[in-house]
Amino acid sequence: MKKLTVGIRMLLVASLLGLFPGWTMAADEKPTFSQSELDQMMAPIALYPDSLLSQILMASTYPADVADAVEWSKANPKQEGDAAVTAVKDKSWDPSVMSLVAFPQVLAMMGEKPDWVQNLGDAFLADPNGVMDTAQELRKKAKEEGNLETTKEQTVTVEGTASEKIIVIEPANPKVVYVPVYNPTVVYGTWWWPSYPPYYYHPVGWGFGSAVVRGIGFGIGIGITNALWGGCNWRNHSVDINVNRYNNINVNRNRLDVNSRNTNWQHNANNRKGVPYRDKGSRDRYAKNIGGADKRKDYRGRDADRAKAQAALKDRGLDPARERKQLAGAGGDRARDSVNRANRENAAGKLGNRADKGGAASAKLADRSGGAARTGNRGNSALRDVGNAGRTTRDFNRGSASMRAQRSGGGRAGGGGMRSGGGGGLRGR
Repeated sequence: MKKLTVGIRMLLVASLLGLFPGWTMAADEKPTFSQSELDQMMAPIALYPDSLLSQILMASTYPADVADAVEWSKANPKQEGDAAVTAVKDKSWDPSVMSLVAFPQVLAMMGEKPDWVQNLGDAFLADPNGVMDTAQELRKKAKEEGNLETTKEQTVTVEGTASEKIIVIEPANPKVVYVPVYNPTVVYGTWWWPSYPPYYYHPVGWGFGSAVVRGIGFGIGIGITNALWGGCNWRNHSVDINVNRYNNINVNRNRLDVNSRNTNWQHNANNRKGVPYRDKGSRDRYAKNIGGADKRKDYRGRDADRAKAQAALKDRGLDPARERKQLAGAGGDRARDSVNRANRENAAGKLGNRADKGGAASAKLADRSGGAARTGNRGNSALRDVGNAGRTTRDFNRGSASMRAQRSGGGRAGGGGMRSGGGGGLRGR
């Protein structure tokens, strides 16, 4: 059994490193975000004013810049509003990210969940219709629960027809923006995706206590004039840019040279800073516009994903470099022969007596593989293959235990085999 474990272990490393293409999942097969994931993702920000929500959606498509802005905001806690945006005018960040330094509370929230930031940006680039429709559905639920109404801080307006209602949220005073705080599992009613609980950010400071028990809370208003220049175009599922405000805050660089008062926002792949795109559609649309073969490869995520896979393996005692050498030449032949021999023995029913030991080894391997998958980027399809390998191994041992049970005539032994090969996955983002 030790030879079998070592052989599978070496082939798992090989699959992650791309040495056996047949064992890996193509990047194009990554699933899009499900509705449960979109609800989970949008719940913390769906009730933000349209202008602030649109700014967050744009900025989230540049997660590396957001991370830098978070650090800058921590180092400059007294900076807010238009003055903060002016203070970072010489940064290389995308203008949408610069605008968020006006709201340190928002950046603090985004800094706590960098994975959520990247997923939000990837979702918005891949499926803007789904993201914006989800925000509207969440607003409708909050309104039905009586938790979304006009207050002294914001104005809530319902537009459209009975069959197509659009809920618009705007600051009561256009020059003072209040960032709402609320518990998503309360404000929308009983949460309908138990396996996908939404992120609840409850800040201390900015006029808040430690939590918001019911409804929406508001802290200290932020005075702005030009810092927010985006807006949600709900019918077209896009973000509009107020050109005058944009140019007034971006005085020295990034100015828009257009004749109209408003224009549609377009993602600038050059400001992505090498962060890979999650889905094939986004890669095809944006990465191809990046100059240089090396840069294009980074935006496709191949180098970045491979590096993450290697790091995850090393954290779990698997040295990819060392085991890759073992896979070369005779070492690789022995590993493949070991797995092939195990498959032949299983088919012949010769591994039945090893079910108990095999179940323990397989469970350990599945836990290790599943851990590696959870540690890597969820968009990393190679890591998902490790999880698949774990499940395949568990099925293998269940079959072995079943054959042993049939020979011995005892159902209890077969049940034990299934238990030893069992395991559970952890879902979440």
